[in-house]
Amino acid sequence: MADEAGAPPVDWERVAAWIERYFEQPGAYRVMPSVRPGDVAAVLPKDAPERGESFEAILADFERIIVPATTHWNHPRFFAYFATSAAPAAIAAEALAATLDVKAMLWRTSPAATELEAVTMRWLGRLLGLPPSWTGIIYDTASVAGFTALAAAREALGLQIRERGMTGRALPVLRIYVTEQTHSHVEKAAIALGVGQYNVVRVPCDDRFRMQPDALADSIERDLAAGIRPLAVVATVGTTSTTSVDPVRAIAEVTRKHGVWLHVDAAYAGIAAIVPEFANLLDGVDLADSLVVNPHKWMFVPMDLSALYLKDESTVRRAFSLVPEYLTTSETGAINYMDYGLQLGRRFRALKLWFVLRHLGAEGIRQKLRGHVALAQEFASWVEAQPDWEVLAPHPLSVVCFRYAPAGHDESDLEALNARLMQAVNESGEIFISHTKIDGRYALRLAIGNIRTTRADVEHAWHVLKREAAPETSLRGH
Repeated sequence: MADEAGAPPVDWERVAAWIERYFEQPGAYRVMPSVRPGDVAAVLPKDAPERGESFEAILADFERIIVPATTHWNHPRFFAYFATSAAPAAIAAEALAATLDVKAMLWRTSPAATELEAVTMRWLGRLLGLPPSWTGIIYDTASVAGFTALAAAREALGLQIRERGMTGRALPVLRIYVTEQTHSHVEKAAIALGVGQYNVVRVPCDDRFRMQPDALADSIERDLAAGIRPLAVVATVGTTSTTSVDPVRAIAEVTRKHGVWLHVDAAYAGIAAIVPEFANLLDGVDLADSLVVNPHKWMFVPMDLSALYLKDESTVRRAFSLVPEYLTTSETGAINYMDYGLQLGRRFRALKLWFVLRHLGAEGIRQKLRGHVALAQEFASWVEAQPDWEVLAPHPLSVVCFRYAPAGHDESDLEALNARLMQAVNESGEIFISHTKIDGRYALRLAIGNIRTTRADVEHAWHVLKREAAPETSLRGH
């Protein structure tokens, strides 16, 4: 029997069974597929079908074409970038949210989505130890949340940029202060906000890759003396390359002295603050103006869900609220989330966070995070104990930066050697790792964050790394 649109029926039971099988054997696939650019497109038709096809045929092509060409982020041996994963309860929530297909822009367009978002943001804020007066808002990614925070910072300057723009009138140069470890989305936000890449100032780091507050103060004071207006400082809790943690409290002392907006990017590491022994990660955040954490990175919520917390949410509303007649409402005291960013229609993202918090519980999440950190520390100890290998940065959480460094090679040779090693490891399909550069040195990164990763998976990663490095050692002897 056809569905309401006249299409062939959907086999819901088969879809559910496929998902169940996938999670029963999460390691059954290659982590990184053996395909080249264009392979998938080459086997797909050039045009959309004129008539509906059977669901059986579509699902068969999904299994034949899509799954083998997928990089499996849910694989327990995915160790690249920031390893993420989706808890089954959250996948169920995503399906239910898609079924409801609400647009959480006005309270009246989805009272449940609006109020559940407010409640789950309060729950998460309390778990993180944030001030109860702060407001949490869900965005898709930290890039969008960071852009929103910086737009609010620009609005807070009182330069009437919202009304009059940034061209055709005399305005001071605006500056954003970061470090070389800060995520690139801040620079993109500077481009979009009219600040410009040139005015993203890189403050020096110490030997642990943390922003130096004294250097920040010097930079701000020089700019003020030159008639330049500081817009914001972005401190990071858990940088992408090394997971270093900027001294937020000391940085906040500088920003408060000069009246500069402080945004804290804790997209990866901030979630760890729900674990009591890591609560100090957010020390000083109460003195900031905004904070972002990503439950979709290390809280087992599927992409995409980023939480922006604001000391004064009215600044964001001033920056973005624009209500045409057809969106005016009469409800008093209601939150209309369309007022807090560029996006009008919004997905029901809070549902999957609610499911995860209830299904795993805060303590269940804490246990997983503790386990991931312990596995990373153990992996680092294996690297440090092995001749010809070295750890390149502190590893306070669940990411280890390291490299294969046999004697007799200069930095150029070591970069080429480790690049070849990473390629060989990833092409094996057994594990997937990524890389970065630390003080100009090419570093391999092993990130642990998947809900299904076990010690055996990390042991296997170390085995694959040593196995693939062996031919390099052999070549060195000839």
